[in-house]
Amino acid sequence: MRQTELKKILKEVYGHDDFRFDQLAIIESVLDKKDTIAIMPTGGGKSVCYQVPALYSKGVTIVVSPLISLMEDQVRNLSENGIASCYLNSEQSYEQKQEAKQMLLSGEVKIVYISPEGLLSAGSLGFLQELDISLIAIDEAHCVSQWGHEFRNDYRRLGELKETFPSASFLALTATADHKTRVDIARQLKMQNENMFVSSFDRPNITYEIHEREDELKQLDAFIKDKHQYDTGIVYCLSRKKVERITDELKKLGHDAYAYHAGMSSAQKKKTQKKFNMHENVIVVATIAFGMGIDRPDVRFVAHLDLPKSIEAYYQETGRAGRDGEKSSAWMVYGLQDTMKLSMMIESSEASEEYKKIAKFKLDAMLSLCETSSCRRQYLLSYFEQKSEACNNCDTCLYPVEKVDATVDAQKLLSSIFRTGQSFGAGHVIDVLRGSKNNKVLQKGHDKLSVYGIGSDKDKKYWSSLLRQLLSESFVQINNWEYRSLGLNEKSKILLTKQDNFFMRKQKVVVPKKTMKNISESHEHGELFEKLRTLRMEIAKEHQVPPYIIFGDKTLHDMCQILPRDKSEFLLVSGVGQSKLERYGDEFLNEIRLYLD
Repeated sequence: MRQTELKKILKEVYGHDDFRFDQLAIIESVLDKKDTIAIMPTGGGKSVCYQVPALYSKGVTIVVSPLISLMEDQVRNLSENGIASCYLNSEQSYEQKQEAKQMLLSGEVKIVYISPEGLLSAGSLGFLQELDISLIAIDEAHCVSQWGHEFRNDYRRLGELKETFPSASFLALTATADHKTRVDIARQLKMQNENMFVSSFDRPNITYEIHEREDELKQLDAFIKDKHQYDTGIVYCLSRKKVERITDELKKLGHDAYAYHAGMSSAQKKKTQKKFNMHENVIVVATIAFGMGIDRPDVRFVAHLDLPKSIEAYYQETGRAGRDGEKSSAWMVYGLQDTMKLSMMIESSEASEEYKKIAKFKLDAMLSLCETSSCRRQYLLSYFEQKSEACNNCDTCLYPVEKVDATVDAQKLLSSIFRTGQSFGAGHVIDVLRGSKNNKVLQKGHDKLSVYGIGSDKDKKYWSSLLRQLLSESFVQINNWEYRSLGLNEKSKILLTKQDNFFMRKQKVVVPKKTMKNISESHEHGELFEKLRTLRMEIAKEHQVPPYIIFGDKTLHDMCQILPRDKSEFLLVSGVGQSKLERYGDEFLNEIRLYLD
């Protein structure tokens, strides 16, 4: 009975016939008052997991959201689907906050968005305790673990809400969290016997490409012109200064580019956000400040001009491409100087020493992804403890890299790990291998070992790269995560006894051009698709909302497949609910009829 009602809400409000991934199981867990953690890919429909329970249940749902722009997007999206909601944030006037509070008190709205800082303030907590709170959903919950250890300490205090709202269900949602992060989220939020749902991390529609940095601007320009000439995308840079420089250079090259970083004024950031939301073929060049506020489904590429600090960050940022499931790209250039910059940032942070060690390991894992000669998707998924076959949709699969036989050097490295007792990290093992005379090597007596200095003919960069590639292909394991000490396993022994060879990636690989088709080019009704996009833009301008909030590209694509002729057929289109049928059905049906006639 309950499932029937939940599916009815899904169809009438969102226009979908069935739940995706673990959505239904997550919703059932929430309604059963179980502490719940849900890991779902970007674009996988995480918001449905708290919005549907909010519509089904009595009481109010609090959604803890990290960014004001994200709250505004969510409220606007809900409004388009005929759901009244509100937010409480620092940019509202006193009158606006009072209006939102009155709507909550009257029962007019059932969903309220608020930041961790705002939620934990005495004023907000006092007010919210007057309401019947049925669910507290923590969006972007990886921040509880990651930001909570760095600079947004209120994320670590969200566990206090368990005592403040004892009868509420708790739901933590994120697209990126490895096992350690998931455990930390549950601990920080004081969850007990939580239900854990981990959907596949795979985004098969995304093509992954990673190249060594040569002339980054020239490389970026060629990538955009070859594959995404008429597409919207995001370019990430590490520093504000670089964001400004790359934006100016892209404009000179004829791209419609805009900057976004934390050093800009609120008005400047809003202007860029509006351009990004409202226009086609826009490129935003940004620091990670431009991130979780993105809800646009038709971003066709995400490019990185600097190395992200972890696989989680990379996955989160690249996941902003192709949320609609259509073909998209994740493209990156990197250099070893990136590692130095990020290492310095980790060291200078105010985080604990334990956290810094974990952060350094995550950075090494990110560099391993760049240097692997095997399938990048396979490596990404294995990092999140998921197995997969080679994808044939990343640069190493499409254009296999040149490899060199490094078996002898790999054996030297493995022998050094063994001879030092499998109790030391990468730096010490490489120092022994290269014959370093530093204090630690001498104090441990490791200058007396048979492996001491047998790798002095190669530099530190070479041995670090070889070790990362051995780690990425599981020839070396981490024995102690806290100290990142290296150890051997069964695969190591096979290599050491010469029963297997090891080939490492040869650097500076140039990937041939491959143009990615636009959705309309690969569609049987490309002309209709473009007409529907034009109509969508006209309606969006009239209503002053982003085009994707009217209908996403995926929904327009479905209209071209179904070719509905009346309102009952229009409801068969994925993403068309009752509210959008009433608002926009006549205009889109008319455009389809004109095309068919």
